[in-house]
Amino acid sequence: MRNAHGDFIWYELMTPDPAAAKAFYDAVVGWSISPDPVAPGLEYRMIVRSDGGNAGGVLTIDEAMAGHGARPCWLGYVAVDDVDATIAKAAEAGAKVLMPPWDQPGVGRLAMIADPQGAPIYLMDPLPPEGDPDAASDAFSVDQPQHVRWNELATSDPDAALDFYIALFGWDQQGEMDMPVPSDVEGGEMGEYRFIQDGDVGIGAVMPKPPQMPASAWTYYIGVDDIDRAAAAISAGGGKIFNGPMEIPGGEFALNALDPQQASFGLVGPRKQ
Repeated sequence: MRNAHGDFIWYELMTPDPAAAKAFYDAVVGWSISPDPVAPGLEYRMIVRSDGGNAGGVLTIDEAMAGHGARPCWLGYVAVDDVDATIAKAAEAGAKVLMPPWDQPGVGRLAMIADPQGAPIYLMDPLPPEGDPDAASDAFSVDQPQHVRWNELATSDPDAALDFYIALFGWDQQGEMDMPVPSDVEGGEMGEYRFIQDGDVGIGAVMPKPPQMPASAWTYYIGVDDIDRAAAAISAGGGKIFNGPMEIPGGEFALNALDPQQASFGLVGPRKQ
């Protein structure tokens, strides 16, 4: 069964140093990022899980891209039934078209927008693999390590962002909790952490953007087998943990970190010690 309109189907790391990214994330997550590009002249590498599936891709930031403002980051791709129609609807709702629709041979039709609060995200109508017309992406999983398990939007206007994504992708919003105030923050409230659903699957949450965060953005939480092992690998590999590990509902733990090239990401998984 193919992915439905509104499903997260791919995740992409943009980095200036794919070799360093491979060394770091292979150790932290357990992946095996391809050391070689997928095709000559295309600086794109696949992120391969230990089960042989693909978790996403790594795009090298070259000098031209950096000159146009590209910086290390993780980006998500959402499946849509019609890229052009969805782009038009997004623009009418206040989104900015960062990359207009184009056809990528063997991949599908894609586009990139920034939502009305400025958070970037890809739209994609993928081409199924030859001979497998009903193939579906499993890059997102609610509970498996080496997959992205949670999609979190920190935004300057949670109400407007929810209205935008619900209308664009058909998501739902049910349930919320008050966000705890970190020990190093004096006074005030952090606001509500509101859960979002794609069909009957909880895929993430929307929260107010913290003051120290420079712009609205999505954070993608990658599943790991052991949060403490992964945290140690972050530090050993030259990354920086800036929040956590902290216990989350359900008994697992999550953290937020920067990789050595300053791309922000999250991890989620059990504590085995």
